[in-house]
Amino acid sequence: MPGLADNCANEVFEVTPLVMRTIRQSMRAHSAHDLSVPQFRTLAYVDRHTGASLSDVAEHLGLTLSSVSRLVDGLVTRALLVREASAADRRYLTLRITTEGEAVLAVARQATRQDLAELVGALPPAEQELVMQAMRLLREVFAKNVQRA
Repeated sequence: MPGLADNCANEVFEVTPLVMRTIRQSMRAHSAHDLSVPQFRTLAYVDRHTGASLSDVAEHLGLTLSSVSRLVDGLVTRALLVREASAADRRYLTLRITTEGEAVLAVARQATRQDLAELVGALPPAEQELVMQAMRLLREVFAKNVQRA
């Protein structure tokens, strides 16, 4: 018989893909630059990890290095990302999001937050508080797990 932790894990496992699908659909709907989800994810990753390498992005996206190289080429061509030589090793290239890339990302994030607010806004205020409390708890649990990895 499954325990409470098993049931909780199952709920997280079942709900997370639904939430992510909704976020991806919203981001695609609000993309002023017709960016794919992997391109958005790349921009968001580089925004959070300035100086990331192609390998870092490939690992994050779960794509091959050559696929990410082509993806990044497109973002560089569109002036949303910049490739730069590393300060520590000039042979090593790092990525940085441009001001235009930040603007594109900000618009998509804001529109997506508004879409999510509409969805959760249908819940009574007490349930919205429960969702926020649950998200804070999940952030703590998963942040600790990521730090160990």
